[in-house]
Amino acid sequence: MTDPRHALIIIDLQNDYFPEGKFPLWNTVPVLDKTIDAIKLADARNIPVILIQHIAPSQSPFFCEETSGAELHPRLLAAAPTAPVVIKTQADSFLGTSLTKTLETLKVDSLLICGMMTHNCVTHTALSEAAEKYQLAILQDCCTTVSEILHVIALKAIEPRVPLQTSSQALGTISH
Repeated sequence: MTDPRHALIIIDLQNDYFPEGKFPLWNTVPVLDKTIDAIKLADARNIPVILIQHIAPSQSPFFCEETSGAELHPRLLAAAPTAPVVIKTQADSFLGTSLTKTLETLKVDSLLICGMMTHNCVTHTALSEAAEKYQLAILQDCCTTVSEILHVIALKAIEPRVPLQTSSQALGTISH
């Protein structure tokens, strides 16, 4: 049996979720730091990185199309300048997007999922019907949501169905 071909999926690290944004989350800067470290580990192991960006209609409370708040965080883009960006409009990163095609092109069969918000887009993506054909893990140190307690509740709720790992556990043991 061959080793799995992994991809690092980074969901919605967008300006509106950071302290100056329209909907700031808990612990975003440390999560961004850990995510950038994960990108470096992925790059060192030739693991593709895919960025997911949520775009909402102009009347939405945040992530409004064509606003700076909807843009991916500049430090994320600097860390992964050649990563494909998949645009979504739903919590599920697969639903109505090019994610499946992107993963097929990369011949990926294992997803390391992280991002914002733990209880919403991260879990909806991990539990998506389209994700069932992949080996999955959620990188718990590279996720956050509106509060620490909601983050912990979301991780505990999904753990029976999707393995939780730290980024160093998941990426530190992979060789390509």
